[in-house]
Amino acid sequence: MGHNKPRRSKSHISHRGQFSRTNQLDREDESLPSDQVPEENTTSSPAVQLAMWDFGQCDAKKCTGRKLARFNLLKELRVNSGFGGIALSPVGSQCVSKDDYSLIKRRGLAVVDCSWARLSDVPFVKLRCPAPRLLPWLVAANPVNYGRPCELSCVEALSAALIICGEEESAELLLGKFKWGHAFLSLNRSLLLESKRNTQQIH
Repeated sequence: MGHNKPRRSKSHISHRGQFSRTNQLDREDESLPSDQVPEENTTSSPAVQLAMWDFGQCDAKKCTGRKLARFNLLKELRVNSGFGGIALSPVGSQCVSKDDYSLIKRRGLAVVDCSWARLSDVPFVKLRCPAPRLLPWLVAANPVNYGRPCELSCVEALSAALIICGEEESAELLLGKFKWGHAFLSLNRSLLLESKRNTQQIH
């Protein structure tokens, strides 16, 4: 995927700092809805193992990653814990692609949960993962950053990577826990399909 470069726009932020964090900004007037109440026994689960490094910078009640954890849809990792699968991180040198699916299937997919307002406080390079990856240019649909390019929440980042790798059902399971989840697919359907086609053509 080294040749599949993300799209750019005038409001586009740095390519290397966009994809693996939550969108929670330190704003008092914006928040994510509580949505559904966590279930004790989730009847469905993703087809791959999902994980998250949590830097504790966000309100736990508003964080999409923590909400997924409450639904037992992902595992929370300690900051000093390593991860053997694919990790969505700005230190990646290439975008996630269909070629990553075998590793994701075996070892899982991880995301970094932190505040967009405090990126400089996050030691991304210290997170131990052999396969960091970026995401292509996508538009956020979460209530805090709706319509903004690349400022995705944890659930949006994970779902995008799953769709690119062919795990649409797992992505829909995650997004289905949020009232606005379907909007992410609507906003990015053509972009995600293009990313899938590009990875298939390159390889």
